[in-house]
Amino acid sequence: MDQSNYSSLHGFILLGFFDHPKLETILSGVVTVFYLITLVGNTAVILASLLDSHLHTPMYFFLRNLSFLDLCFTTSTVPQMLVSLWGPDKTISYVGCVIQLYVYTWLGSSECLLLAVMSYDRFTAICKPLHYFIIMNSHLCLKMIIMVWSISLANSVILCTLTLNLPRCGNNLLDHFLCEFSAMVKIACVDTTTVEMSVFALGIAIVLTPLILILISYGYIAKAVLRMKTKAGQRKAMNTCGSHLTVVSVFYGTVIYMYLQPGNSASKDRGKFLTLFYTIVTPSLNPLIYTLRNKDMKVALRKLMRVPQKSSKKKRNWKS
Repeated sequence: MDQSNYSSLHGFILLGFFDHPKLETILSGVVTVFYLITLVGNTAVILASLLDSHLHTPMYFFLRNLSFLDLCFTTSTVPQMLVSLWGPDKTISYVGCVIQLYVYTWLGSSECLLLAVMSYDRFTAICKPLHYFIIMNSHLCLKMIIMVWSISLANSVILCTLTLNLPRCGNNLLDHFLCEFSAMVKIACVDTTTVEMSVFALGIAIVLTPLILILISYGYIAKAVLRMKTKAGQRKAMNTCGSHLTVVSVFYGTVIYMYLQPGNSASKDRGKFLTLFYTIVTPSLNPLIYTLRNKDMKVALRKLMRVPQKSSKKKRNWKS
């Protein structure tokens, strides 16, 4: 049999933390808890913002998309991850690995761009409040979301196709607990410099460019806040931006450390723990961060926990 086709026929073996079985048992419990928090928290945010007519605004439209994105992102990896951590079967089919790689990369890229779009929404709300609903109309918001998903999909197709086309010479042992890009590149049996340079260039475009746009937006926001005459206005502006800034800091800090650094600068185990944080912890924190600092969301969640009220039938206040 041609060894180059071995992984295509038999899939991959996810090593994970196979040499630390007790650690795998602990991690399986931790992953399960955070996954349940992610499912409950993000589903609650989506339902609360949909059912409460007061939250039919661009800000909550993007927040719903972020919650939906986080739900899909964790679900694309966690079930398979738990199977690998729970028992002796650590294999994943070739098709399953390919799907996971494409979806994982697509959704991760989408979150980078979506956070940049959300920063533009906050910039418009604070720096141009009188024209906010005219600028951020429903058509523009929908176009932005389509753009986010389309650009991210193109990035995923290019990046993952380059990775999967690398010959592996029969090596099907992935030193990870999911089909992640860097782990796939490491098992290639040829020089991967060209692929790594391509990935770095795409990383600049997908990760750093949105981050720069976010920083520019918040530079203008900071100027507008400092010009406000009342402390109440400043507090309100900072409250609406504080949640988003916190999410941006946690998300981008992890991603930049993971992907925009020299390949051998971090230990293998540290990279795995960072992937865990990026995959399960961050999506579970997002709904908590947004709800703890947001009075309107707290009210909507209280309504969600009660019997559905007539308020959900009111007309939307989001002008198109």
